[in-house]
Amino acid sequence: MAQRLPPSFVAKKQKILEQLAIPAEEYDDLSPKGSIDEGILDLIHEINALDGCVTTSSCAGRISVFLEGKKKSASFKVENGIEEGERIGVTLKGAGVGGKGGGGRWLFVSHDPVDTSNHYGAWKDLFGMQNEDIEGKELLSLGAARDIRFIHFKFEPMILHVLTASLQQAQNVISAALQAGFRESGALNLTSSSPEPATPMIGIRSMGLALESVIGFESGGKEFCMVPEYQLRNLVEVSNDRFKENTKRIERFQSLLPEIGSGAQEKRSKQGEGWEDTQVRSERKKAEGLKKAQRMKQSAHQETKIPEEVPGVGFLEQNT
Repeated sequence: MAQRLPPSFVAKKQKILEQLAIPAEEYDDLSPKGSIDEGILDLIHEINALDGCVTTSSCAGRISVFLEGKKKSASFKVENGIEEGERIGVTLKGAGVGGKGGGGRWLFVSHDPVDTSNHYGAWKDLFGMQNEDIEGKELLSLGAARDIRFIHFKFEPMILHVLTASLQQAQNVISAALQAGFRESGALNLTSSSPEPATPMIGIRSMGLALESVIGFESGGKEFCMVPEYQLRNLVEVSNDRFKENTKRIERFQSLLPEIGSGAQEKRSKQGEGWEDTQVRSERKKAEGLKKAQRMKQSAHQETKIPEEVPGVGFLEQNT
């Protein structure tokens, strides 16, 4: 008998599915791209077809170049007692560690590997930067300034948020994510503040594939590159390789979706020890193998050992 889904989950899922049903040319979300990435569109549809799951946000993975916002320690321009931003009706917030907020912006974004074989121009031009034409000493002094805005090159693997209808369904999704290689996956909202059961939110991620490097800075309203062209190309090539591994993990996770829906993740071990995923079972088998090898080694040692003397009766009594 199918378990009844919490009404709040059903309502949220219906609203999300209605938004996703909007034609692609009309659909727009809050991401820089403004729509679902083609690379995981099928995955999104398959997850949403499961009764107890619905996706709330996603990114298939991306290569990006990002100009960070003004640091929290930076002073915003003030004219006649009015801070910049207030004149246009917005509140400017300083960027924290990582550069988000404070007027940061994207200079380049690709949700697919970048084709290096057909790229003939300068990488700095593709990434919206100019050559830096200042001496090394001046560059170091710029780097020491508190309000310097750096330009970051990033590769970010897939991240996917899935709302689940129950703790059991959340466990099934996390188990599949871990088996697929998304090792930093986890859950939120494991308890409920209302009479309804909890509807955990699962974050599926693998930050071990992530890559980030500072490649430039902003000065006088211009973006300058401070690394050589070969280093920019190298960052792109490394990111392309990580895209391949990211795709493999997405495919492994997608292949486990039927088990999430059927509850087949709740397998029992032969010893009746309860549910265990692939990694746990592998560690258990390894430990059992080591114990068995140790026992065999001790047994062989005892069989071949030649005692130097025959113990007396008193010795035997002490060891009974």
